[in-house]
Amino acid sequence: MLMLSACGGPANTAADVTFAQGMVPHHEQALEMAKLVPSRSSNDKVRSLASRIEKAQDPEIAQMNEWLQQWGAAEQDHTGHDMAGMMSHDDMAKLEKSSGAEFDRLWLDMMIKHHEGAVEMAKTELAQGKDEGAKKLAQAIIDGQQQEITEMKALLG
Repeated sequence: MLMLSACGGPANTAADVTFAQGMVPHHEQALEMAKLVPSRSSNDKVRSLASRIEKAQDPEIAQMNEWLQQWGAAEQDHTGHDMAGMMSHDDMAKLEKSSGAEFDRLWLDMMIKHHEGAVEMAKTELAQGKDEGAKKLAQAIIDGQQQEITEMKALLG
């Protein structure tokens, strides 16, 4: 759906809608993964990182859902397990069954892949999107998640 801005030009494009519809379930899965950490990890650095991911991505989900409502695109199905960086149901089950150092290694490895997928989606938004808010969020996702990827790779050693 294409909405027009007050000056008559496009305020957003299909790329903006695709970005938000894809990133919402992507972020929701990251939150699902982060919520596993307190009961499965005793590594303070992993626990801190998971907490920061929750604090960053929860408000971003709310913002994107608000845009989708404004754009008339909120009713679309965005389940998204075929997107870049999404974990399969088997991956999530394996993560849920692990604990301790094994959990930390699996979680970090999966979250790196997950973040790389989000960065890829955000770069597509920067290249193809028109909505300034969505592009600003895409850049923030790239900046924040690249930094977290570097941190996670260091934790994996």
